[in-house]
Amino acid sequence: MSIELIIFLAMVITFVAGCFLLKLPVSLSMVLAAVIGALTGGYGFPLRHLIEGTFSYVDTILVITTAMIFMKVIQESGALDALSSLIIKKFHKTPSLLVCLIMLVIMFPGMITGSSTAAVLSAGSIMAPVLMLIGIPQLETACILAMGGILGMIAPPVNIPAMIIGGGIDIPYVGFELPLALLTFPLAFIFALMFGLKYVKKLEYDVIREKLNQEPGEKFGFKIYIPIFVALILMVVNKTVPSLPNLGMPLIFMIASVTGLFTGYKINVAKVCKDAVNSVLPVLGILMGVGMFIQIMTLTGVRGFIVTTCLSLPDGFLYVAMAITIPLFGAVSSYGSASVLGVPFLLAFLSKNQIITAAAISLIASLGDMMPPTALAGIFAAQVVGLDKYTKVLKKCMIPSLMIIAWGIAFILLANSLAPYIVIK
Repeated sequence: MSIELIIFLAMVITFVAGCFLLKLPVSLSMVLAAVIGALTGGYGFPLRHLIEGTFSYVDTILVITTAMIFMKVIQESGALDALSSLIIKKFHKTPSLLVCLIMLVIMFPGMITGSSTAAVLSAGSIMAPVLMLIGIPQLETACILAMGGILGMIAPPVNIPAMIIGGGIDIPYVGFELPLALLTFPLAFIFALMFGLKYVKKLEYDVIREKLNQEPGEKFGFKIYIPIFVALILMVVNKTVPSLPNLGMPLIFMIASVTGLFTGYKINVAKVCKDAVNSVLPVLGILMGVGMFIQIMTLTGVRGFIVTTCLSLPDGFLYVAMAITIPLFGAVSSYGSASVLGVPFLLAFLSKNQIITAAAISLIASLGDMMPPTALAGIFAAQVVGLDKYTKVLKKCMIPSLMIIAWGIAFILLANSLAPYIVIK
C-alpha cells in the first residue's frame, strides 16, 4: 500500500469520525482531517500551508457573502413578495408556464450565490406557501424546492463547483454561461412540471389572490424591481463590453444592494448584513475547510495519486466511477467533491472540451446536496414545508437525480461536438 493511499485513508477516516462520531461541523472536520493528513505524511503542523489553503477560495467567499447580502436586501425590501404575486397574477391562466416561472424564482438565490441552501431557505421559504396555496402537496413542493436549489446552485452566473474545478487546472471562469444554462434550465422546467403540473391544472386565482402579499408591488410599483435589473444589467455589461473595466461579481452585488435600500421598505442595513453573513457562515466555513483539505492533499502527493488513479481507469468504467463516486463524496460537501474528485476526472477527460466537461461534472457534483447524511437541500426543503422526515424527499427525487447524472454524462460524451455552438469566450 502506497504512502499516498495511507495518508488519504487517514484523512477520510478522520473526516468521517469528526462528522459522525464527534458531531463536528463539516468545516471543522475538514480542518482536522487536513492536520492529520499532514502529520501522517511527516510534515508536522504546516501552519503556512493551512493558512494558504484557507485563502484558496477567498474570491468565491466574497461572491457568496455579497450575493447573500443582496438576496437579503431584496427580500426585506419586499421585491421577492412582489415578484411572486406578480408571476401568479400574470400567468395563472397558463399553469405550465406558472410552475416553470416559480421554479426560476426558487433557483434565483442559488444562481447568484452558488449555494443550494441559500435558494431553499430564502426564495424557497417564500414560494413554498405559494406552491401549496395553488394546490401542490407538501412532498411535491419539497421536491421542487430541493431540485430548484441544487440546479440553481449550478445555473449561471455563479457556479462555485465549476469555479473550484476550473481553478484546479487553471481554467478561468469564462465561457461557462451557455453550457450551464443548457445543463440546468431544461431539467429545472421538466422537474417543475413533473412534480407540480397535474395539481395546478384547475387553478382558481380568485381563491388564492387574497392570500398573496401584493402590498409591496402595489405600494412601490416598478421601482421595487430596480435592484434586480441593476444586478442583471451590470452582469450583462461585464460580459458583453470588454472595453469597460471589469467590476467583478462582489462589487456588482454591492451596487445592486445599495440601490435596494431606496426602492422598497426601509431596511436596517446592519441587521441585514449580519443576518446575511450568519446564514452563509456554514458554507464559507466549508470552503475554507475544503481549501485546507486540498492544500494538504497537494502537499503530501495524495492529489496526484488520485489523479493518476483516475487517469488509469478504462474509458467505459470512468463514466461509471464518476457517476457513483462524485455524488457519494458530495455527502461530505459538493464543493469538496468538486475539488477532490472533479479535478482528477476533468484531467481524465482532457480529450474533451474542458469548459463543457467541467460544467457537466459540476452538475453531477451538485447531487452531493441530496446525499445523506448531510443532504442539505433535502433536509432544508423538508423543514420549509413542514415534513417530519427528509428521507421522503430523497426517495421522491431519486429519478430526477438519475436524470441529472445521465444529462451530465451525455454532455461530456458530446462535449467536442457541442463546443463550437455553445462555448462563447
